[in-house]
Amino acid sequence: MSSDFCVESEEMLTLTNKTPKYINNIFSVDELSESEQSQLFEVTRRFRFHTNDYYLSLIDWDDPDDPIRRIIVPDLDELDEWGDLDPSNEKDYTVLPGLEHKYPSTALLLASKACGGICRYCFRKRVFIQGHDETLKDLNRAIQYINRHEEITNVLITGGDSLALPTSRLENIIHQLTHIQHLRIIRLGTKMVAFNPYRIVDDLNLMDLIFECCHSGKQVYIMTHFTHPREVTDIAIKAVLSLQQAGAIICNQTPIINGVNHDPNVLAELFQNLTAIGVAPYYIFQCRPSRGNRSYAVPVEEGYQIFEKAKSFVSGLAKRARFVMSHQSGKIEIVGLSEENIYLKYHRAYRQSDSGKFMVMKRNPQAFWLDDYDDAMASQPL
Repeated sequence: MSSDFCVESEEMLTLTNKTPKYINNIFSVDELSESEQSQLFEVTRRFRFHTNDYYLSLIDWDDPDDPIRRIIVPDLDELDEWGDLDPSNEKDYTVLPGLEHKYPSTALLLASKACGGICRYCFRKRVFIQGHDETLKDLNRAIQYINRHEEITNVLITGGDSLALPTSRLENIIHQLTHIQHLRIIRLGTKMVAFNPYRIVDDLNLMDLIFECCHSGKQVYIMTHFTHPREVTDIAIKAVLSLQQAGAIICNQTPIINGVNHDPNVLAELFQNLTAIGVAPYYIFQCRPSRGNRSYAVPVEEGYQIFEKAKSFVSGLAKRARFVMSHQSGKIEIVGLSEENIYLKYHRAYRQSDSGKFMVMKRNPQAFWLDDYDDAMASQPL
């Protein structure tokens, strides 16, 4: 496979109807003052800025605390050195460039180094920094690896964003995966349904690809990233329905983000809006301690209380989400609080022997990650 396998955002598929205009320069955001543009330019020199006019149209520019603005428009607080570029140590589970195998049943393909927009709190922002290309270069080697490992039952295609790839390139990946006998599920990780739903509704070839895959004996799951209820627009709902009609099952995951959805009423509304259109709430993530993410993160225990309060407002259909942190040692579910302790469990663990392991730690209201608890090192897998 050639080294140009991955596609940059500027090469994205051109759509036929209402193609949003992509914006990569903060000085092109006319709603910002010249002073704001100049200040935020310094942030974009460190962490790339990328969006489109559709997504910017969802912002109420009269509200300085608008949640959609907070998702996509840079913030000076990103210059804070807090955090790590690879907070979950994904490099430790990378078996070849662009292929991760952390959990036995799941392989992850970093197939794209582009997104429809770059969330300011992105945990994988390093892939957008020059010199940090970790995306897939050799699809054939990746397919051979998955073929050899019969314990792999599902593959997640992500990046970046899987739907930032032109459908022809995505088709090449999926067609090769469908020939792997032991593979049963193909997942597409994407925020494109929120960032640019026209990418879906205007592309009949994408619908055909999903339909063919679902009728080849493999199930397609679309892992969407709706973070705030206002992203669930009419055109986004149309995109969801198109994917469902093609045979895909859709699940949603989002981190709890300060200033976006760290309110139980907002999170409950998101759950309700999604279940009303047949999208299952899947994971609610603790915001990873990525470089520059301090102002976006909510402490673990506060996040758990927000999550539980949100669930109290909704029906059982909307209660399916789990609140987890994607720690280097596994996905850790936060399952309870008492006056003195926090209770956690390995929902998925790198070491199979630690799967389901229960942990009890002294509470720390200032903790943003497992490692912030004094007894974490004694409790987590080695």
